Amino acid sequence: MSGYGSFVMPVTGSSSDNDDIDDIDSLPSISSGVLSDTDSESDAQREWEESLEQLQLMLTMVIVPFAGKFLGRKFAYWSWARYMEWAHNVEIRWTNKTAFAAAGAVEAAATL
Repeated sequence: MSGYGSFVMPVTGSSSDNDDIDDIDSLPSISSGVLSDTDSESDAQREWEESLEQLQLMLTMVIVPFAGKFLGRKFAYWSWARYMEWAHNVEIRWTNKTAFAAAGAVEAAATL
């Protein structure tokens, strides 16, 4: 520590330092208007966190399982069709793609 100097200033008994301390002590306290603003901000923050928690629950409990089931079924049908074409030389055609998609969505939502 020989190369480093101390940044702590020694306290002297001069009257100008005491005047500065007295000025700081005599500052007004926090007004009640400032406190009410922080209360409303904390209420808004709490409501924001609650809404984020609700969105997270909606995402994890409803949207992700539904999307997983729907996309899983689509992939299963696609992979089954590819396997049948490769292994058994059978051509798979979906005659009505909108009805097929709607049926997949209904099946995925049926067990939720």
